[in-house]
Amino acid sequence: MTANSIVLGDFASFNIAILVYFAGVRLNRDIAVLNRYNIPEPVSGGLLVALGVLALYLLGYGEVTFSLAARDFLLLYFFTSIGLNARLADLLRGGTPLLILLALTIGYMCLQNGVGVAVAAAFGLPAAYGLIGGTVSLIGGHGTAIAWGPTFADSYGVAGAVELGAATATLGLIAASVLGGPVAQYLIKAKDATRDPDSDAVIPTIGLKREEEASASVTHTGLMRAILVLNLTIALGVALKEVLDETGVDLPLFVVCLFCGILLSNTVPVLLKLPNWPARTRSLAVISDLALGVFLSMSLMSLQLWTIAGLAGPMLVILALQVVLAGTFIVFVLFPLMGRDYEAAVLGAGYAGFALGATPTAIANMTAVTKHYGAATKAFLILPLVSAFFVDLANALIIRLFLSF
Repeated sequence: MTANSIVLGDFASFNIAILVYFAGVRLNRDIAVLNRYNIPEPVSGGLLVALGVLALYLLGYGEVTFSLAARDFLLLYFFTSIGLNARLADLLRGGTPLLILLALTIGYMCLQNGVGVAVAAAFGLPAAYGLIGGTVSLIGGHGTAIAWGPTFADSYGVAGAVELGAATATLGLIAASVLGGPVAQYLIKAKDATRDPDSDAVIPTIGLKREEEASASVTHTGLMRAILVLNLTIALGVALKEVLDETGVDLPLFVVCLFCGILLSNTVPVLLKLPNWPARTRSLAVISDLALGVFLSMSLMSLQLWTIAGLAGPMLVILALQVVLAGTFIVFVLFPLMGRDYEAAVLGAGYAGFALGATPTAIANMTAVTKHYGAATKAFLILPLVSAFFVDLANALIIRLFLSF
């Protein structure tokens, strides 16, 4: 950092993120195209702040750095709430679509890496360079890019691999946030993937415990109950993560917490006959929405856009082709095979966010679409299970497979 850099602490960063969210709400209300194409409010506000921070940097005022400690905890809250909302019956009903989505995703990951490696080869660069423009930085995100960077730099001759991967992941996250809404809009309008008006009788809106609770109010006791269950579930997830680490099983903490939420919601209320378990209640939905909104606001506003300037021409070509590949794959492969219906269209928005960015971006994309057109429970259920669990395991194997060629 430069001498005149600005470092904002946890409290300031958290409250700025809330202001950023409201700025996004205002932007989406005043700029019709943002609302029409379902751009999430945290993305609109977050990118505006990121551009402002970039301007300060270019004018010589140094870097503005936000604390992201609160963001990481909000990620746990959000994914734990997804787990708590999952019913075993829904999981069983989503079995076949889940397997189809998993198979499509593994195939897509191979395509994504294939594009990266092919372009790298055309420029006379090593395959590892192309993988940075593939699943390492895009589906893998910043964490995977940083984890693999030293290996690529030391063993495969990619100079500055960590910085290159982080910059690629940053640009991918922006593309993911912008692509999902327009893709879903196209599928819904051009492909007539409209929502069944009677679907609420079968599929409850996300956040509801029962259909008759649609008009239920949020109370302080409901919020406290939901927070308590969330915290206990996260505590169990932390403990289980430590056990898994000792056995050599490396899973992200939010994935472990998600599965702990599924486990508890499908056992504790039945065994202990608890009538007020917070799953699918308005209170839990409020906390979940808050966690996702602030998380994504912090993620977007903290992007250091000047790092993108370090991307070389070949990587920009790779990224441009990856955006085209993602859109084409969603429209012509994923959408038809997932049913050509409204759920598949919402899933397409999420898949754009996940294929180029991160799982929270995918959820935000789907949330923006469902605010306009209605609930899509199956999409919200199966995409996190694939993107937050199976993909991390498959990605390591696929990366090693491509490096062996």
